[in-house]
Amino acid sequence: MTGMNSGMDELVTQFLEYIGVERGLSPATVSAYQSDLAMYREWLERHGVEDAAAISQDDVEQFVAWMHEDGQSATSISRRLASVHMFHRFLLNNGDVVADVSAAVKPPKNAQTLPDVLTVEQVSALLDAATPVVDDPVQLRDKALLEFLYATGCRVSEATGADLNDVDMENRLVKLTGKGNKQRLVPLGSYALKALEQYVAQGRERLEAKSTGARERRAIFLNKRGKRLSRQSAWEVIAQAGERAHLPVALHPHTLRHSCATHLLAGGMDVRTVQEMLGHASVTTTQRYTHVTPDALIETYIMSHPRARG
Repeated sequence: MTGMNSGMDELVTQFLEYIGVERGLSPATVSAYQSDLAMYREWLERHGVEDAAAISQDDVEQFVAWMHEDGQSATSISRRLASVHMFHRFLLNNGDVVADVSAAVKPPKNAQTLPDVLTVEQVSALLDAATPVVDDPVQLRDKALLEFLYATGCRVSEATGADLNDVDMENRLVKLTGKGNKQRLVPLGSYALKALEQYVAQGRERLEAKSTGARERRAIFLNKRGKRLSRQSAWEVIAQAGERAHLPVALHPHTLRHSCATHLLAGGMDVRTVQEMLGHASVTTTQRYTHVTPDALIETYIMSHPRARG
């Protein structure tokens, strides 16, 4: 558009080339994105925003409000906001901005996530609330356990049943034993790995030493008496962390498992891979998590269906 900042023009051009060439979207779909972003850019220009780094969450929210006041349908607003979401994620991944200011902006009448699935922000609050404030072995264990549960998406029983020799810290992998004694390898993210290494180095041995009988040499997670942590005790760790984080939602033992699966699918991991990672016997079980990511569903539909946009 004439009049807009040339830097913004270049970023939009790069985005359109990305979805057309690297993502392989059809010319019609690329044209639809171009039209949506032209509307977005014109609105930003009218409000004095000429640089991508200067766009705020309030700007995105006001753009959505303007579309509503303009009489556009909820479906049209959702589709155009999906284009804005894609553009801002591209800017973040490309290093052009330091945050995705559109991430928290939802379209009107958007379906809500299931109550047992936390948002990414709520998970971060939960894990931050578990960060040890003192050199305490129980706090180190709790932090490692919560990071482990979210990173792997494992069942609580799989975490409490895991042994030290099941973890390959060098290759960032853990062997989990699920239902029917079926085993699978699951990756460990950097946050979980760091928390686990700190707990094993500074906390686990101190818990093990509290045992009045034979020492527990195998289990990763130990209780205050130096024995293998029980599922009930692990659930208490989750519940207490939720209380400290003041989360507005109820937690249950599989909250982090459900949240992990939902976030992986929303982030682009395919259903079959998530099925393997979570140890589901049927892909149908995994597919239920796709129903709690309406934003991702809308955007995928818009990108894929030849007649999704008018």
